[in-house]
Amino acid sequence: MYKAPVDEIAFTLKHVAGMADAANAGVFGELGEDLVDAILSEAGRFATDEVAPLGEVGDRQGSRLIDGAVKTPEGWRDLYHNWIQGGWNGLTAPEVFGGQELPHMLHVAAMEMWNSGSMAFALGPTLTMGAIEALDRHGSDFLKATFLSKMVSGEWMGSMNLTEPHAGSDLGVLKTRAERCGDGSYRIFGQKIFITWGEHDFTDNIIHLVLARLPDAPAGTKGISLFLVPKFLVNEDGSLGARNDLFCHSLEHKLGIHGSPTCTMIYGDGKFGDEKGAIGYLVGEENRGLACMFTMMNNARLAVGMQGVAIAEAATQKAIAYAKERTQGRAPGWSGQGMSPIVEHPDVARTLLTMKALTQGSRAIAYACAHAVDMAHASEGEAARHWQERSSLLTPIAKSFATDAGVDVASMGIQVHGGMGFIEETGAARYLRDARIAPIYEGTNGIQAIDLVTRKLPLSEGRQVRGFIGELRDVAQAVAASNRQEFGETAARLETSIADLEEATDWLLAALGDGRTAEALAGATAYQRLFGLVLTGAYLAKGGLAGAGDGKEEARVALCRFAAENLLAETAALKDRVVTGADSLAAARFILD
Repeated sequence: MYKAPVDEIAFTLKHVAGMADAANAGVFGELGEDLVDAILSEAGRFATDEVAPLGEVGDRQGSRLIDGAVKTPEGWRDLYHNWIQGGWNGLTAPEVFGGQELPHMLHVAAMEMWNSGSMAFALGPTLTMGAIEALDRHGSDFLKATFLSKMVSGEWMGSMNLTEPHAGSDLGVLKTRAERCGDGSYRIFGQKIFITWGEHDFTDNIIHLVLARLPDAPAGTKGISLFLVPKFLVNEDGSLGARNDLFCHSLEHKLGIHGSPTCTMIYGDGKFGDEKGAIGYLVGEENRGLACMFTMMNNARLAVGMQGVAIAEAATQKAIAYAKERTQGRAPGWSGQGMSPIVEHPDVARTLLTMKALTQGSRAIAYACAHAVDMAHASEGEAARHWQERSSLLTPIAKSFATDAGVDVASMGIQVHGGMGFIEETGAARYLRDARIAPIYEGTNGIQAIDLVTRKLPLSEGRQVRGFIGELRDVAQAVAASNRQEFGETAARLETSIADLEEATDWLLAALGDGRTAEALAGATAYQRLFGLVLTGAYLAKGGLAGAGDGKEEARVALCRFAAENLLAETAALKDRVVTGADSLAAARFILD
C-alpha cells in the first residue's frame, strides 16, 4: 500500500527546488517551516489513509453513465467531501474568495501525494483549480462574484472543454459555435469529446469552460473565444436555477484512470430548456479565448507532470516492497537460508535504483518549475521576467520528462513483479494503465518538445537557457570541489552531460536562426529528454550536497552517483540524435508514403 513520502517531498521542496532560500528571503511572507511541515504531513496522511485505499475501488468499478447521470465509484463522493472539508481545494486560491493563497510549491507537492493515492480521483480537483485560476485572472467581476467562492470551497467543480472529434491538438479548426443573445450572454452549440470530469455526482453544479467560435470571428486560433457555461444557471441570490442546455452523451471506455469520467459533452441540443443553446458568459475578450485558456492549460501541464511523478513514486514503492518479499534463486553472495529475496539480485537492484532515480529527478524538476512560478508571482520588473521565463522553460520539460518517467517506471515495476505484475490482482498493472494517458493529454509530449525548442529556447535571445545551463555547471563544480569520494565519478559525468546539453542547445538555436526549423524539430524530442536527464543528474547532486541533518545524506549521495554513472551516458547519444539525426529522418520519410 502506498505511503506518502512526506520527508523526501519536504526535503526536495526546501533544499533542492529552492523553497528554503525563498522563505528566508521573505518571498512567502509569514509562512514558516512548521506550517509547511504541518500541511505536507496532513496532505500525506489524507493521501495514505483516505485516497489510496479507494484507488483500487475506482479502478475496478469505474464511473458509469446511468439514465444520463454519472455515478462515480463507491465511496468516492464521500471522499471528495472529506477532501473539501479539509480546505484542500483552496490552497493557492485568492483569500478574497475563501482561498489560502499558499505557494504553488505546496500545491504541487500535495497534488503529488493525492495522485499517488488515485490519479483518477485527483484529476477532478486538478481541473477545478485550473478553472479557478483562469477565472480569477480573466473573468469579469460578475463572474467572479457569482462563481469563484463556491468553486474555491469545492462546492462546485470545474471542467475544461477544448477537444472536438476533428479538432484535437489543432484547436484552430474547432466548430463549436457561440451566438450573442443581446443581453451580454451567449448561446453555445457543439460537441466536445474527452472532457475529464465533465459530468459526475460530486457536486450539484459543474462550471464548464468552453472554447467556441462567434459567427464573425477570424479564422484559426485568432477567432476562438472562451465561455463559462454552468450545468445549472445561477439565480441572483446565488441559488441554483434552471438546468442549462448541456448534457453528457456518453463515457469513454479507457485503458486506465477508470474512476475518472471522460465525457462526450453536447451543448445546445435542446434537451433542456425551452430554447436551444446552452447559456454561456464570455471570459476575457471575444476572439481572445485561447490566451485565457492557456492560463488553465499551463497550470494543467505542470499538474500532469506531477501525475507522472506520483505514479512513478507509487509504482516504485510497490516494486521495492514486492522485491523484498519475493524469493527466487540465490543471488551472488547470498548467505541466508534457502532462496534469496529478488532485491538481492543485481539486475533487480539496478532496475529499482533506476526507478528511484527517475522518480526523484522528475520530482525535483516539477518542484523547481513550481518554484519559478512562485518567484515570478512574487517579483517585479526584470526579476519577474527572469522567473517567468524560467517557469516557461521548465514547464514542457516537467510535463514531458515526468510523464515519460511515470510510464517507464510503472513498466519497470511490472517487470520487477515478473509474471505476477501482468496479473491485475497485484495492482502493478494499474499504474501503467493510469500512467499512459499523461504523455498524451494537455499537449502530447511531442507538442511539448516543439514548444520547448521553438518558443522557449529563444527566450531573451537564448540568454535564459544559457544562464540556466551555467547554473547547472555550478552544481557539477560544487560536487568536484567537495572532494567527497562517495560521489564517485558524479562531477565528471555531470560535466560531460552538461556539455552535451550546451552543444545541442547551441546547435538548435543556430538552426532556428538560420530558418532550418524542420531540422531543429527532428531532434526536439531527443533534446527534451536530454535536458530532463541533465536536470535529474544536477538536482540529485544538489540534494546530495545539501546536508539536511536527517541522516539520509549517504543514501542521497549514493543515488546521485548511481544516476550519474548509469543514466547520464545516454546524453551523448541524445545529443548526436539532435545534431545529426535530421538528414536520416528526411532520407527515410518516403518509407511512410
